[in-house]
Amino acid sequence: MSENFRTRLPDPRLQPRFAGISTFCRYPRLEDVEPAHQPVDWALFGVPFDSAVTYRPGARFGPRAIRDASQYVKHYHTEHDVDLREVLSLADAGDAPVLPYSCSANADSVFDFARGLADPSRTRLLAVGGDHSIAYPCIKAAWERRGRPERGLAMLHFDSHLDTVDAILGERFTHASPFIRAIEDGLIDPKRMLTVGIKGPLNTRHDLDYAKKHGVTVLTYEQWRGGGQRVIDDFVRTLADDEAYLSFDIDCIDPAYAPGTGTPSHGGFTSFEIFQALRSLRGANIVGADVVEVLPDRDVNQNTALLAGHVIFEILALDAVRRSLGTPAPGRE
Repeated sequence: MSENFRTRLPDPRLQPRFAGISTFCRYPRLEDVEPAHQPVDWALFGVPFDSAVTYRPGARFGPRAIRDASQYVKHYHTEHDVDLREVLSLADAGDAPVLPYSCSANADSVFDFARGLADPSRTRLLAVGGDHSIAYPCIKAAWERRGRPERGLAMLHFDSHLDTVDAILGERFTHASPFIRAIEDGLIDPKRMLTVGIKGPLNTRHDLDYAKKHGVTVLTYEQWRGGGQRVIDDFVRTLADDEAYLSFDIDCIDPAYAPGTGTPSHGGFTSFEIFQALRSLRGANIVGADVVEVLPDRDVNQNTALLAGHVIFEILALDAVRRSLGTPAPGRE
């Protein structure tokens, strides 16, 4: 094994990908990372929770399905020309403890787990859901681990839905509410928030009011198709080195490509297009992320779970290429 590799991976030509314990992208378990490669740069963890959904449940099985499907996610990124294992120390930190009978109590439980995971001053976290309600405690953990920035974190959000609904059936911590809660608590700055991929009919035109009022930049999928990529480019350029959180809901992808999700919305990104959009974030300083809403029972041949594994790879590659170009390594001063 070359000393240049910061992440030790099984050699697929010696240990086949269908053998061994499934971890995210075959990354080592956190407890198995060698001392020379600690603290890890990114710790990935599952959040098997879906009690906050408003339609089809089942995303609680998402982390397990993504671990299984991601055995075929490799580590060299052709377009970015970066090998993740050479630049990043990566680990699977297991699953956060969940409380499936209370959305608010679960948010507290996930936050308590995530806030102290690995080395809070050096390790960035990528949460794998589960439904989108898990984004709130994970954003909160990232905000705290980055020193509680007064302005909050910037936000990059891919979704078919705005997820700024105040409450549904009396519940304020649903998968439709993570960003309104995070904005209220000062965890993210809505004026430095970009939401990409909104599509499909809404319940009412007033669903757009909160984003408009608070300065969120909303880029619908149709706008992106019509030349809106420049909006993403300008947004990333304006952010410069600002610390940003990336939240990715798999339902921004058209269900023809990602059928395994609980609130499908037709007319969205192809798998190729979403990779293009994610790669265009090159240069963004991403300090935390989540990938959510994979529902294995509605999946076909693990297509959605495998696609989620590749989305995880694309997110990690953004940090790898940023570091490989000489950007200062993360860490709170």
